[in-house]
Amino acid sequence: MVVEKTETGFSAFSTDQSVFTTGRTIPELINNALEASILNFEEDNIRITQENLKFEIDFKQFFQHYKVLNARFLADKIGMNPTLLSQYVQGKKRPSEFQTGKILSGIHQIGQELSEINLIYRH
Repeated sequence: MVVEKTETGFSAFSTDQSVFTTGRTIPELINNALEASILNFEEDNIRITQENLKFEIDFKQFFQHYKVLNARFLADKIGMNPTLLSQYVQGKKRPSEFQTGKILSGIHQIGQELSEINLIYRH
């Protein structure tokens, strides 16, 4: 499903099926997309799970939403020229499939690292 930022949140639509939905947040959008997909395939007895759904969002919208992810930091982490990544983020250039994979891998690595962090509070 293709994800697009809207004034009120996000929208998602399938390029292959007549499935579309909206959500105020990404998690809400994912839940709504799952529900819409289940309803769309219900009569065909096709079981849809969250693992069946794939979401695509362009770099510019991704970095506009996830402002906490610093493009320079990501570029350093994956060994990419920060100016080049910035051009991808701004929509001035389109990354190759290889570069897209490299960027996505770096984003996943950062996400994994963040999910494994435990913060402690000391008085």
